[in-house]
Amino acid sequence: MVTSDPSKPSDADQETALKALIGKILDPVVAFSGGVDSSYLLAVASEALGPTRVRAVLGVSPSVASHQIQLAREIARGLGVTLQEVATEELERPEYRANAGNRCYFCKDTLFTTLAALAPQGTILEGTNLDDLSEHRPGRAAASEHRVRSPLVEVGLSKAAIRRLSRARSLPTADLPSSPCLASRFPAGEPVTESGLRQVEAGEALLRELGFSEMRLRHHGSLARIEVPRSRLAELAGTPLAATLATRLRALGYLYVTLDLEGFRSGSSSHLPPPVAV
Repeated sequence: MVTSDPSKPSDADQETALKALIGKILDPVVAFSGGVDSSYLLAVASEALGPTRVRAVLGVSPSVASHQIQLAREIARGLGVTLQEVATEELERPEYRANAGNRCYFCKDTLFTTLAALAPQGTILEGTNLDDLSEHRPGRAAASEHRVRSPLVEVGLSKAAIRRLSRARSLPTADLPSSPCLASRFPAGEPVTESGLRQVEAGEALLRELGFSEMRLRHHGSLARIEVPRSRLAELAGTPLAATLATRLRALGYLYVTLDLEGFRSGSSSHLPPPVAV
């Protein structure tokens, strides 16, 4: 029989602590993406302070998929929170385009600089959760430099707890697969380009159309590497569907289309070594 650890705060206790924490913040600005974590954060903030006292700001750029933007709009509307969309220009930064392994730092630095200009007296909140601290996330350094607060971390909320609490609130993001920005599909050392981002977005839209909600299209220049769950590899390997997918991806500009036999795994591009100069 599995019993809960009495020394560990319950989900309800952590949510109560989160509400109390946010309730003391004047002029909070939520860096909102429409993902699992920031949607839960916005929902609690709107309840703790009232929807008219919370500012939700969505950074829009070629790195953000159009379906993600639409989802963010729908969630903010459902919460009764006004969503402000601002164009971020991380692609204008050579360091971001170079994608040398610290791309996320320059992305978050650009985002937080933009948000700080919009609300110079406000406190920026973002949705990093406790589990994220164990991963390599250069964007955390940018958050620290801009004095951005991470309330979910401050009260010790894990991803699993956030999903449970989101489910209890009937948030549509509760079981949503993680969906980092499109630039995460470029392995370190592969320059990020606007045309490449468009290819990735169109390719992943095609995969969703074919019924794959959990997947990635990894961009390796002229080669597309497809990741789907291992349990679904057989649906693509050597089937008519594979031929259809390859034809449509070549129409997007890819010369080669491959299926990764290790299956879907979040962050796999960050595990690949950069190309070796010869």
